[in-house]
Amino acid sequence: MGRMRVSLLTTCLTDTFFPGAGAAAVRLLERLGCTVEAPAGQTCCGQPQFNNGLHAAARRLARRLVEVFADSPCVVCPSASCTALIRDYYEWLFADEPGQLPQVRALIRKTYELTEFLTRVLRVDWSSLGLHGSGKVTYHYSCRSRGIGVGPEATVELIGKIRGVEYVPAGKLDQCCGFGGTFAVKLPEVSEALAADKAACLAATGAETVVVNDGGCALNLMGYCHRHGIRLRFVHVGQLLAEALGPTGGAVNGVLV
Repeated sequence: MGRMRVSLLTTCLTDTFFPGAGAAAVRLLERLGCTVEAPAGQTCCGQPQFNNGLHAAARRLARRLVEVFADSPCVVCPSASCTALIRDYYEWLFADEPGQLPQVRALIRKTYELTEFLTRVLRVDWSSLGLHGSGKVTYHYSCRSRGIGVGPEATVELIGKIRGVEYVPAGKLDQCCGFGGTFAVKLPEVSEALAADKAACLAATGAETVVVNDGGCALNLMGYCHRHGIRLRFVHVGQLLAEALGPTGGAVNGVLV
């Protein structure tokens, strides 16, 4: 059987602020037997525009994404947030363009969030890879992961595959971190209160590392922790797994704030 061909939807926040997470996703998928492409023509999925009611602008960006990934057999995204926009709202965006809907639906059917792809599509035999790490790790579960039906158990399962790493569950796992796209800008006081509560829960675990699989959540929590002197290392689960593979998997550092 040939190698599975996968296209990486990098996302704006990953590309701009967390390129290590994108690089780790590529190395991880390649180590797991995939041939990974990252189409250079990809741009924003349109989420900022959509969240602000600028649906015509969001549709233009969505149309470009549909075109760029038209020939990709499978699209993998290291962000539940962008995955959710495609799967939950792209068909609605093109409701008045029935001629475009077959291509839109094709993208929807073949787009997966990274942890979802690893646990539900590849179904990796991790025991043969000898994953090793150390220290305590906790996890922030994003609202958008819940929205696309990817429960916290997907990431917790992956963390549990790394020998030497102790997973410590954080309190209020289902609570929003306060980012919420434009919510953090429009209601900053409420956003900061949520971030404070979430950061306290993460710090209380005693973990050194926090897995955060959405760039927006990571930025919000990192910013709060930096301002308040809470030292936590934030990584994407793809980074944690790539590190655990050792030198051949590519050691990719997280961000220490």
